[in-house]
Amino acid sequence: MSTPPSQPSAPRSPWRDARDRFARNRAATVSGLLLILITFVCIVGPWLLPHAFDSTDWNAMALAPGLTNSHWWGTDESGRDLLVRCLMGGRISLMVGILATLSSVALGTVWGATAGFLGGFADQWMMRVVDVLYAVPYLLIAILLVTVLGRDFYLVVLAITAFSWMDMARLVRGQALSLKRMDYVEAARAIGVSQARIIATHIVPNLLGLVVIYTTVTVPAVILTESVLSFLGLGIQEPMTSWGVLIQEGAQTMEVAPWLLLFPAALLSTTLYCFNFLGDGLRDALDPKDR
Repeated sequence: MSTPPSQPSAPRSPWRDARDRFARNRAATVSGLLLILITFVCIVGPWLLPHAFDSTDWNAMALAPGLTNSHWWGTDESGRDLLVRCLMGGRISLMVGILATLSSVALGTVWGATAGFLGGFADQWMMRVVDVLYAVPYLLIAILLVTVLGRDFYLVVLAITAFSWMDMARLVRGQALSLKRMDYVEAARAIGVSQARIIATHIVPNLLGLVVIYTTVTVPAVILTESVLSFLGLGIQEPMTSWGVLIQEGAQTMEVAPWLLLFPAALLSTTLYCFNFLGDGLRDALDPKDR
């Protein structure tokens, strides 16, 4: 008796293949879980701890870490609890990193996709603007903007965003130059679809993988930039704090109170490493030809 022919299996979705490739990357998977944990603790932790981030304990100034008191990670020279300040600083640093990255990615994607798709004089003019901005020292301009506009949270985000979108614009432009020659783009042109609609429905969606990868790479760079600005005294203002502010304060007292530098530096380093491993995993998953 002959056996019936087996049914052909359904084709696998590219997104499912990308998910499976990402899941096999243990470093990226663990990094993603750690980032979720760090973000959750930074958001929820300050509400659960018994101390406010700006309250002082005059009886416990520069207290060393220990489990026998309510200040598990110790206190700073003003008697403020270091644990809650690290969590609040992580909340601010992550917010700056995510908001500035999303803003710069959105601006760079629209600018690069428009320049690459239009081509000709528009492409040359738009990319010359990027070249001119590239010639200006990025950190110097960020410092000038923060100095002139102030050190408000949103102004810090604006200052970082203003000069962090050019790399994205160049990458997207290169991809758009190749995408606009695809058959489906030519077909859209032939039936009279407007250029703005082609960019929005055919060019930008096909850049999603590149955008996701670049986002995970940009977030740690933005967090590090904010930390540098805060370390120089040009970032977040007191009584609000960030990891950069805490590292700057800890560096001044590292000889007598090393825990003030150790804990925020460890959190910042762990977060940066996790974002880098996550970016590598997403790159391999979404573009396996790069592996």
